[in-house]
Amino acid sequence: MNDIERRAFVKGAAIGTLAFTVGAADVMLTPRQARAQNVPLRTLTADQAATLDAVGETLVPGAKDAGITNFVDQQISIPPEQALLQARILNVRPPFANFYRAMLGAIDGASNKAKGHKFAELSPAEQHDFINLMRQNKIEGWQGPPGPFVYTVLRSDAVDVVYSTMEGYAALGIPYMPHIAPTKKW
Repeated sequence: MNDIERRAFVKGAAIGTLAFTVGAADVMLTPRQARAQNVPLRTLTADQAATLDAVGETLVPGAKDAGITNFVDQQISIPPEQALLQARILNVRPPFANFYRAMLGAIDGASNKAKGHKFAELSPAEQHDFINLMRQNKIEGWQGPPGPFVYTVLRSDAVDVVYSTMEGYAALGIPYMPHIAPTKKW
């Protein structure tokens, strides 16, 4: 990456944009913009995307429109050492795509077994009940990464995509001032 590209990347990262592939070009967009522009997913399937959108929205209202699926798909498609995912912070072994596929598969598998439908096809009340049971590790026959860990990872990713943006800070009434550095050592 040459100096000019690197500076553009660093500036974009500071305002919440990521490199999404549109056609043959890498374009700097927020996950929300990528979703609105229907940027094709690189790694996740349509079924996995539907599950992730539904889980994200259940965990943190607004996550679907904020582009949780575009965010996760972009992040699992880049080198793992560059990923901003909660899975990386919690020391999940790369490749992260395998971990996210396992989580989403476990959710849909358990939902199909318990309710006869994929998670995205459940009513909002059923989705909330399912997530609550998953969080407590109380889903019979769960097969995949531990339910409470899945809850933690996906909830953190949803919080990040909704609130770790300039719009998220504004929605919370918090001034976004990344250019201000602390003046005291604590």
